[in-house]
Amino acid sequence: MRLRNVFLALGAATGLAAASLSISLAAVPAPQPGSLARYDITGTYVSGLSSGGFMANQLHVAYSGLFQGAGIFSAGPYDCAQNNLSTALSACMDTVLPRKTPAELEALTRTRASAGSVDSPQNLSGDPVWLFHGTADQTVDAAVNNDLATYYRDFGARVVYNNSSASGHAWVSPIGPNACGATSSPYVNKCGTTDPVREMLGHLFGSVTTAASSLTGKLVQFDQNTYVPGGNASAVSMGREGFAYVPRACDTGPCKLMVTLHGCYQYFGLVGNALMDKAYLNEYADTNNMIVLYPQATTSGSNPRGCWDWWGYQSAQYAVKSGPQMAAVVNMVRALSGGGGPTTTTTTTTTTTQPVPECVTASNYAHTVAGRAYANLGQTYALGSNQALGLWNTFTTSGIRQTSANYWVKC
Repeated sequence: MRLRNVFLALGAATGLAAASLSISLAAVPAPQPGSLARYDITGTYVSGLSSGGFMANQLHVAYSGLFQGAGIFSAGPYDCAQNNLSTALSACMDTVLPRKTPAELEALTRTRASAGSVDSPQNLSGDPVWLFHGTADQTVDAAVNNDLATYYRDFGARVVYNNSSASGHAWVSPIGPNACGATSSPYVNKCGTTDPVREMLGHLFGSVTTAASSLTGKLVQFDQNTYVPGGNASAVSMGREGFAYVPRACDTGPCKLMVTLHGCYQYFGLVGNALMDKAYLNEYADTNNMIVLYPQATTSGSNPRGCWDWWGYQSAQYAVKSGPQMAAVVNMVRALSGGGGPTTTTTTTTTTTQPVPECVTASNYAHTVAGRAYANLGQTYALGSNQALGLWNTFTTSGIRQTSANYWVKC
C-alpha cells in the first residue's frame, strides 16, 4: 500500500502543479538571470525535505568540515539505502525489509573517513541538527527518521527532534499552501500557528530575528552546468537552472549561507517557485543576513520523480565527496564563499592505461538470465551499480560493461 501511494502521488503532483504555480509566484521576486557571486560567508548550513533531506545529511556527513549544521524534514540516516533501490523503498522509506542499524552506518562512516572519501565524523560533534517528522507522514516511516536522530546523537551532534506535529510528508511553513496533514504537491504544509522554520533556524544559528513581512532581496537564476563536474547538469539528473535568494545586506556585509534541497516531485520544472516562495526561508533571510541557495534536481530515465540521488540511481559514489551531485552543490557553495576552485570527481580504480571493458548489448531479459542484471517491479537494473536499464522483457535492449567482479555499468 505504501509503494502504491508513492507512485500515485506522481499523478496528483502533476495535476496540482498548475494550481500551485498561481499561488507560489506571488511573493518571491521574479528570477534575475545571473551567476553566483562571491560573498562574505560566515557559516554554511544545509536543509532539505525527503530526498533532499537524505541529500542534506549526505552533504553534512561527507563535507562535515564545510557544513556547520543541518535541518532535515523526514529522512533517514547516512547511506541507509546502501546503493540499492529496493532497500531505499522497502527499508529506508517503508520498513518491510531489514536495514542497517545506526551503529553499522556509523562504522561505515568512520571507514570512509579513514579512506578520505568523507570528512572525519569528529566534525559532527557539537554541530546543531534539527529534525522533523510528522505523525501523518506515511512516506518515510518514523522508525527511519528515529535512526537519523540516533546516528547524529551517537556522533555528538546537538539534536532537536520535532516529531509531534500532525503534518504529512512535507516541508512545514507558516505560509504553506497545503493543509497540515496533506501529502500532495507542492509538499509545503501549514500547521496552525506553528513555525518550524523559525524553530529550525533558531537551533542552527542560536537565535533568529522575526521574519520580514515582505521581501526586498533578489532571486538569482544561474546555470547549474557551470558547477557540475563535466559541465552537463542533465547527465547527473540536475536541472539547467538553479536559484539563490540574496538579501540586500549580503551585498555589503557578512552573511550565513543556507543550502536548501527540495524533495521528489518538488523540483522547479514541476512546481515552479512554490518551494522558494512558501518555505518561509527568504523572509528570515532578509532579517537574519542569510543567503538561501536552491539547487535543482530534475527527472531522468533512472529518476522519474526528480529526486536527489540518495540510493545510487546516478552514481555508486552518490554518498561520498566524489558523488557528482554532491560535488556540484559544493562547487556552488564555494562559488558563493570564494572557497577555492571546483570539485572534480575522481576514482582510484581506473587509469588511462587500463583497457575499456567490452560493452555487452542484449535484451534486458538476457542480461538477467546471464547474471549481469536483475529485475524488480518490472524494471531491470545493472548488477552491482543498480543503474536502471528499462523494462524487463525481451524487446528492450541495453548495453552494459563489467568494471569489476559482479559490478556492471551502462555503456
